[in-house]
Amino acid sequence: MPELKIIVLDNMKDMGTKINKHLQKANKTKKNYLINIETVRFNNGEGKAIIKEDCKDKDIFILSDVGNYGISYEMHGMKVPMSPDEHFQDIKRIISALSGAAKKITVIMPFLYQSRQDKRGNRESLDCALALQELEALHVGRIVTFDAHEPKVSNAIPNTPFENFFPTEFILDNIVEDEHPKNVLVISPDIGAMGRARYYSEMLHCDVGLFYKRRDLSRTVKGKNPIVEHVYLGTDVVDKTCLVVDDMIASGGSMIEVGERLKEGGAGKIYFVATFGLFTEGIDVFEEAFQKGLFEKLYITDLTYMPEEFKKKKWLKVVDSSKRISEIIDTLHDGREAGVFSMDTV
Repeated sequence: MPELKIIVLDNMKDMGTKINKHLQKANKTKKNYLINIETVRFNNGEGKAIIKEDCKDKDIFILSDVGNYGISYEMHGMKVPMSPDEHFQDIKRIISALSGAAKKITVIMPFLYQSRQDKRGNRESLDCALALQELEALHVGRIVTFDAHEPKVSNAIPNTPFENFFPTEFILDNIVEDEHPKNVLVISPDIGAMGRARYYSEMLHCDVGLFYKRRDLSRTVKGKNPIVEHVYLGTDVVDKTCLVVDDMIASGGSMIEVGERLKEGGAGKIYFVATFGLFTEGIDVFEEAFQKGLFEKLYITDLTYMPEEFKKKKWLKVVDSSKRISEIIDTLHDGREAGVFSMDTV
């Protein structure tokens, strides 16, 4: 069996350190699984990747958080935050620097690059599919991600394994341990999240409700048709402990509005749950909603970047996913089926 080695880009350095420790503990070794690399930025914004160890015939796992906007570089004297495009380009640079020497390459992008541009409308680019095909063309043997916005985008690379894992189990473990919820009702904020909500409800042996987003299709705001009404479909929410579950939080406005509607309907405690916390417009909307008593806590994973000051909020619980990723890496390296960690119902 080829030796397991992990390349962690700067955008996942802390996570990579934790994963390395979990693998050492699981395999009862002091061996360092991490490969020493360097990603360089020139003053004009161009870059290159350097691998400082021999990777010949190794089983290489590349970890990258393409959503990490907390990394910046100097370009023409200006400080520039790295974009998803630049992070993805660094993944390709690393693969190029391997020079075909690795026995197998697996790319782990917890937040799938361009995942929200996974289907084509009229004269639109199909960025996620193109990115996956680029990795396939670079002879990546497997792609691993979490809670892909549309898992069917894997149809773009039918001959390359695409592992889409869900953090449902370890998020629920934290909720049950912390909150001991009773009289629970799981809420899907839209039709697209219904499969996820059903899985949560099955795990908790409770009912599920749905909000339908009625949109104004005559206009577009920030690339989307604006929501004009949330219509609730489901059982009575009075005195229920409601878990509102979704894949990601962008601005947060939609989830907050669902919370408001639930409170108006007489709901008891409300918990927000999401895999990715992007907080593209900051967290003020959540701080304000918490002060109003609209929700008890927001459960989110550490699968994509979040500023440290956000993590200090008493209404936010960040769920550590490093152990689960280490288990996935160990399982895939051993050649075992990793589906035990996934949620096939979505």
